[in-house]
Amino acid sequence: MTASTTLLLRLAAPLQAWGDHRAVIETRHTSPMPTKSGVIGLLGAALGRERDEPLGNLAELTIGVRADVPGTLLRDYHTVSDHRGVPLLSSKVNAKGHQVKTSPARYTKTGERFYLQDAAFLVAVHGPASVMADVTAAAKAPVAILALGRRSCPPTFPFVLGTTSDPIADVLTSHDWLASPQTRTVWQRQHRGASPATVEVSAVLDDPEGDTVLQDQPLSYTLSGPRHTSRRVRHALIPLPTGFDPGPEATSSEGHDPLALLGW
Repeated sequence: MTASTTLLLRLAAPLQAWGDHRAVIETRHTSPMPTKSGVIGLLGAALGRERDEPLGNLAELTIGVRADVPGTLLRDYHTVSDHRGVPLLSSKVNAKGHQVKTSPARYTKTGERFYLQDAAFLVAVHGPASVMADVTAAAKAPVAILALGRRSCPPTFPFVLGTTSDPIADVLTSHDWLASPQTRTVWQRQHRGASPATVEVSAVLDDPEGDTVLQDQPLSYTLSGPRHTSRRVRHALIPLPTGFDPGPEATSSEGHDPLALLGW
């Protein structure tokens, strides 16, 4: 059996954005979790791969993503115009590959971009040990500046959490909760000081037998031609220890009657 390795990444930042099939010029949406295309592209940048290079051994990798801190959605509305007062260019190109002017002429264009703010994800990337050795080294000392979906979204430290020989499913269920002390405090306040001993987080894992199909399996990062295909995944809800002591006020759900307050 070929030896394999799982690389653990922490994708956290004030802002991050992961494009999906809804991405258009005027509106740039974000998926609620890092996409596989985004993660593989991130590792390709770390390795110094050019956009038009074949995926090569990166195509062998499988991933799992755990949403430790889902974050909140941020909408950025903006307008665009040319400081010279000339009409804007359109997204269409001519036979020479040059953008053509808008017709009728448009001098101002509105748009909106969506981001995930204050989110933190645990990403497990699994593949042959020989491939993962190069990927891990590049993640620790990337050739290109890394960004979480868009150039304006650099990751915060630490980015690489380590490697293990464990499979993705085991890593996602055993690794510590990535919430920061500040986030834990806010979470505790939201639970009115009850300090639950566990928190349930969602995860998405590559699975050939999965019942959900996503269109984010990368084929190419060139600007033309097919760039994505489908992959099957499965979803999971994973309970993680919070580190809080439930305290004497915590009550067990054993024997609880949800209709008792209604007098039934």
